[in-house]
Amino acid sequence: MKPPYFLGRSLLIAAVVSTALLGACSTPQIQDYAQQTPVLELRDYFNGTLDAYGLFTDRSGKVVKRFTVVMNCNWTGDTGVLDEAFTYSDGTAQRRIWRLTRHANGRYTGQADDVVGSAEGQQSGNAFNWAYTLALPVNGKVIEVQFDDWMYLMNDKVMLNKAAMRKWGVGLGEVTLSFVKR
Repeated sequence: MKPPYFLGRSLLIAAVVSTALLGACSTPQIQDYAQQTPVLELRDYFNGTLDAYGLFTDRSGKVVKRFTVVMNCNWTGDTGVLDEAFTYSDGTAQRRIWRLTRHANGRYTGQADDVVGSAEGQQSGNAFNWAYTLALPVNGKVIEVQFDDWMYLMNDKVMLNKAAMRKWGVGLGEVTLSFVKR
């Protein structure tokens, strides 16, 4: 039989390893990008016409669908409208109109007809993190999918976007998108 101090030492080692593993799995925080440039101002970037190119990948990384988007965007004060016209690789089309509101400290809220409730976002440095639930049509049904959406301004014309999709906490896949301002 091992002495009692060995059991205590084993538990301590297990706790340290568990903490390290949990830290490795943590997600980025918007404040991580506070010093990154160029600084993203959504009202400036999402103003005028933008083109976007993207794809959906499933949880294995396989490309399921490609798409393009033409966005017509405008702001009046702290209220913006982003009118998105999607064209998918299978020939289908979709339209989403976001209504955004800018709040203090880089916070934003947004609504769209297929967004359940309100989207909540935060900007810091060159990044914007956006969380929302989308009512997504799939095989003749509509399912509610949670999005953890990250945008990164690369320069005054290009922004990259990566969004994780989840249902009941289970990863379904990702959306990868590049925006190009005209």
